[in-house]
Amino acid sequence: MESFRLSATELLKYQPNRYPFLMIDVVEDVLPGKYARGYKNLTMNEWYFPQHFPDGPNMPGALQLEALAQMLTVAITTQEGLQGKITHALEHKVRFRKEVVPGDKFEIHTEVLSWRRGVCKGKGVGITNGEVACEAVMLITIPEILEQYLPKR
Repeated sequence: MESFRLSATELLKYQPNRYPFLMIDVVEDVLPGKYARGYKNLTMNEWYFPQHFPDGPNMPGALQLEALAQMLTVAITTQEGLQGKITHALEHKVRFRKEVVPGDKFEIHTEVLSWRRGVCKGKGVGITNGEVACEAVMLITIPEILEQYLPKR
């Protein structure tokens, strides 16, 4: 299978989040089940900048992590038969390295490390101006698949 690009509207087929909680503008390159890369352009118009913080606006760390998790979701849901499936977070380990501020292009690179029984282990990196802003190791699941493998009660 070859990698491909997803426009802002095509992305909506594979990512269940919507404005204002969609943290991806474009997926530049995705190889289903392997990786996804794209970005979010940040302007002063983002809903969180006036509150976080008025004198020094920056993208909250939780939303940076959310952007990474959303891009990892795209790497999974672009696989055959998984379009539109809902994902949930199981565990995230994240490290923040620099502030992400209005005017930045927040590049998001994710890679699937393993995919079994509805659980994905992956890693992600957020980059601005050529520098790592944050990085995470994530576990996400598609509950609909995972439940098939859980012991019956």
